[in-house]
Order: sequence, then structure tokens, then C-alpha cells
Amino acid sequence: MKKRILSLFLALLLLSGCAAPAAEQPETSSQDTTVEETAPTTEETTEPTGNTAETVEFTDSVGRTVTVPANITKVAVSGPMAQIVLFALCPDLLVGIANEWDDSAAQFLDTEYYNLPLLGQLYGGQEAMNGEALLASGAEVVIDVGEPKDTVVEDLDTLQEQTGVPFVHISATTKTMGDAYRQLGKLLNRADEAEVLATYCEDTYARAEELAASVDKVDVLYVTGSQGLNVIAQGSYHAELLDLMTNNVAVVESPSSKGTGNEVSMEQLLVWNPEVLLFAPDSIYDTVAENDGYAQMTAIQTGRYYEAPMGPYNWMGFPPSVQRYLGLLWMGAVLYPDAIDYDLQEEVTKYFDLFYHCDLTTEQYEALVANSIGKLEG
Repeated sequence: MKKRILSLFLALLLLSGCAAPAAEQPETSSQDTTVEETAPTTEETTEPTGNTAETVEFTDSVGRTVTVPANITKVAVSGPMAQIVLFALCPDLLVGIANEWDDSAAQFLDTEYYNLPLLGQLYGGQEAMNGEALLASGAEVVIDVGEPKDTVVEDLDTLQEQTGVPFVHISATTKTMGDAYRQLGKLLNRADEAEVLATYCEDTYARAEELAASVDKVDVLYVTGSQGLNVIAQGSYHAELLDLMTNNVAVVESPSSKGTGNEVSMEQLLVWNPEVLLFAPDSIYDTVAENDGYAQMTAIQTGRYYEAPMGPYNWMGFPPSVQRYLGLLWMGAVLYPDAIDYDLQEEVTKYFDLFYHCDLTTEQYEALVANSIGKLEG
């Protein structure tokens, strides 16, 4: 069992007998066909219908059948990926966050959401989930979203037994996020809202696939780290966008699954010498032109190097959540401006409305893309 899971167990043991009390259930509403109810089903609606069932059974993406309240009103998230996904669908139901929002989030999110209590996360990260804080939050379900860990069934079953709180896993990748939102809509009785988000995800991904199939892909490296000596390697989990939209020249023997990528030498970077360099927000974009090694590279000499936008998360997907759709749109505009059929500002504004519930201003947009689209136009 992973250390983060054990940390939660230890926190719960300190409560010694203070098991989470069963929450009184509010008026319930119906789930649709993939959720088995404990009472007769009424016509599906996103509003409470007077269904007398207090609980329903929901089968999650890894085949676990979990008993949950029929009308969930308090949701906790397992990690940053779930946090971003659920914030789009149900910010009003969140009882806490898995990790602190980036400082830039303050200008985009309502204060009530920006200041939600920190509960921590199950896997990885600096803050392990705090069992006492989870129980105190009154969470009626904990939702895990993303690529399932090998031990996810065991982990979630154990946590559920320890806390008395249902844990649900919803599998999702950039390509399958539409289906993930539909599952979440069924679980949370928000099918209509979930369908809007699902359709957006599927349409945006399909548009990126169509664009990628219609162009001669550009040779690209995506560089991370303060020294500029880490790359996101072809075939790695975090290279999904790069491998779709570009000829990712970072071919290594053992691609890292970490967001920091693989460490390489300057000599290797010079061998790859791509047409375009993309830099992570935490990398050396601001000073790279003065770096003796990088100064020899074609992309630096031709000015074809750009910084991935950051706010409130890295658009290239660190963590690899729904903001990856911004990354797809951004790469299309930077790499293939003559081939795209959309206005990036309009698309980004639409995304911020749907996923962050924010009316993005032109000033905010220009600040976000200042080292990429702004650089192209300058």
C-alpha cells in the first residue's frame, strides 16, 4: 500500500472510535440506467424528484459497486486531476480541495471556491489526505478521477472500510473524458451539465485529431525544469498531447511517467535540435536565449520557442486533467496557425466559462499567452 494511503490510515487511527456518523439524507433524486437504485425509478431529471430511496448503488470504472447517497450534496476529491474535473461540474458540492490552487487562480475563481479547506490527496503530492479533515468535512463521497493505479481497487476498498465514506473511481484520459463526465453526471444527478462538458471535450479532441492528420507535423521538444535539461519523452503518459500534435523528437529508452520528464544532457538536446522548443512554465524560457548551449539550437536562433501558458494550471497538462484541451488548442495556434479554423481567444474564453465559471477578460487572456501567441503577434 502506498505511503500516502498509510498516512490516511494513521490519521484515522488517531480518531480511535470516532467513525464517521451516517449523514441524514436530504430529498433524493433518481439516477439513470447505469445506477441501480434501492427503490423504484422515476423519470430521469437533474432536479430532485421525490424519490424515497436514501441510497443507490453505483458501479465505478474499475467494477466496484458502491453504495452512495441518492442525492449527493457534499463531495471530496482524491487529487488535483479530480479537483479540476469536478470543479467544472459541481463547484458548489466540493467540501475541500486536494491541493492548493496556484496563486494565479485567485483572479479566476470565486473566493468561496479558492479558499476551500485543504484535505490532501491519496497518491503522490506534498499533502497526504488528512483522515480527520475528511471526516470533519462531512463528505458523502470521495471521487478519484484519472488513470487507475494497479492497486486502486484494494486502496479504495480499504479506505472506504476505514472511513465509512464511499470512494468512487472514474477512469479518464484526454480522449475519454467525455464518457467520464457522463458517469459523473449520473453519480451526481447532473446529467445535463455533464453532457455540455462531455460534448466540449469530445469536440475539442476530435478537432485536434483532424488538425493533426491534415498537417506535416513539426519537430518539437517540450522542456521542463529550472536547468532546462528535462524533456517529456515520446510515448510517456505526459506526452499524450505532444505525440498527437507534433513529431516529438524526445525518444529515450525508458520514458518517465513523471511530470518532470526524463533528464538528458545538453549534448543530446543539440543532437535532437528540433524546429520548435516548448518550455514548461517552471523552466528557463526567460533566460534560454542567453544560455550558451541553447543558443546553438535552431529554434532559439529562429525565435521559434514558446512558453506554455500557466493559469490556473499549466495548459499542457501538469496535472494531466481537462486543461489539456487548452493545450491542444494552444499548440494548434502556435504550430499550425494557417491550418486552424478557430480563434484562440474565443476558445480560451469559452473554456474558462465552462470549466472555471469565469468571465475571462482580454487583459487576462493576453497575459496568459504573452510568451507564445503574444510573442508571435509582437
